[in-house]
Amino acid sequence: MTDATMWEGMFADGVAGPVAGEADLAQAEGELGFPLPASYRAFCRHWGAGLALGHVRVLTPGPEPETDLVTGAELAAHSIGAVLADRPEHRFEVEGDDGTVVERACFFGRTEAGEFLFWDVVPGRPEYEIWVLGADLESVRFGGADLADLMRRLQGPAVRGILGMGASPLPSTFVGDAIPVTH
Repeated sequence: MTDATMWEGMFADGVAGPVAGEADLAQAEGELGFPLPASYRAFCRHWGAGLALGHVRVLTPGPEPETDLVTGAELAAHSIGAVLADRPEHRFEVEGDDGTVVERACFFGRTEAGEFLFWDVVPGRPEYEIWVLGADLESVRFGGADLADLMRRLQGPAVRGILGMGASPLPSTFVGDAIPVTH
């Protein structure tokens, strides 16, 4: 499946934002220390930085610190780690009871409600499962087999198992961030 076919038709209404090039993706891989999943790489090249489904911000490699993958991954891990350091009795409630998914987490996005998206980075796989850490920093729910799967599931009834029983399917939209103008 090509980048275009993977992502075209995913959003009924969409305007791409600043996209990441191969150099940006390679630099992020070098800094993170693992290959980025194919579905994510395709998303970065096709849609770029912006708000998906009116609710999800996927961090992409680039010069803007607030949307940069590496900066965001480090900030989320540090911030969550600092909060949990003050809670010695803290336990994650992981769907399926495999707590090791949190140990392998690399954060790559967030929702408007404060949930964190992360990959379960297992070396040797072309894709990493996506998990969602609740804003409570306790509940961990399976999001999808890859980024395209997550986006499809958030637009249907599976959204309740990902974002909570009160969630409704998200709109099929993508609003790209403004492309910076340089003079």
